[in-house]
Amino acid sequence: MSDASLSLNAVSLTLPLSRWDTSPEQQSSVVGELEQGKVICLPELAFALSEEELSLLDPAVVGPKRKNISYQPLKDKLTGVARPEQEPAVRQLLQRHYQASRQLIAAILPEYQQVLHSPTNSLRLHPVKRWTENTSWRKDDSRLHVDAFPSRPNQGERILRIFTNINPAGECRAWRVGEPFPKLAERFVPRLKSYSALGSWLQNAVGITKSRRSHYDHLMLQMHDAMKGDADYQKKGPQVAIDFPAGSSWICFSDQTPHAAMGGQYMLEQTFLLPVKSMQQPRRSPLQVLETMLDKSLI
Repeated sequence: MSDASLSLNAVSLTLPLSRWDTSPEQQSSVVGELEQGKVICLPELAFALSEEELSLLDPAVVGPKRKNISYQPLKDKLTGVARPEQEPAVRQLLQRHYQASRQLIAAILPEYQQVLHSPTNSLRLHPVKRWTENTSWRKDDSRLHVDAFPSRPNQGERILRIFTNINPAGECRAWRVGEPFPKLAERFVPRLKSYSALGSWLQNAVGITKSRRSHYDHLMLQMHDAMKGDADYQKKGPQVAIDFPAGSSWICFSDQTPHAAMGGQYMLEQTFLLPVKSMQQPRRSPLQVLETMLDKSLI
């Protein structure tokens, strides 16, 4: 499924890296392309698993009420593992992927090395079709969307994600990738509901959100929902398909790059937050795109 107005080259950049700890002479920053909203594809960058770790590739390892397993490496906080005896092996796997991700950042995104923060690593074990069949449309990530956190407002900070397909059977992770964020904003912002500072305060007061939802957070969450709820846009909106093979990794700003997961199983996902002021081109951030469009501060 693709649109004539988008090409694979327009939405992605491919690098031939095969090591997470790339040597200095091989280092080359891709910050410029990433900040444009491109997906950085690393088709040869695999993450090898031990025999014990391969045994963890079973949906039964995830708690029955959880979509995935989550790990906060700086707090050593692990959640979502079904059985306590499996926690040490899962923790070790996610800690290893976090450390590898840090090495990758140093190699190809060195400008961000000292400013990325709040790392969270996820182990996704369910097949995509499993969690698209039994969820609400708002949580259906097979619909094109940009990421926004309903309960954890991020006040404009960027959401940087490193994905790794660890499928042992060779199955690709299938994505759709959509149009540039400025065009997306032009399409959806006029139809979004107005922001209420009082409503934001009340949501925080009663515990719906962990902090106050800014005007920016409101718009991003509304855009996330408007995209997913628009069946015509899902079918006919500008988009291109990308298959990420087993043994590959990829990177994007998931708050900027419209994306949808269409198929696959078994993935590691490392998330970081990045202050807008720490970008090389802050004007490309969703925050500044929206502020320019609306001619007002949104934080």
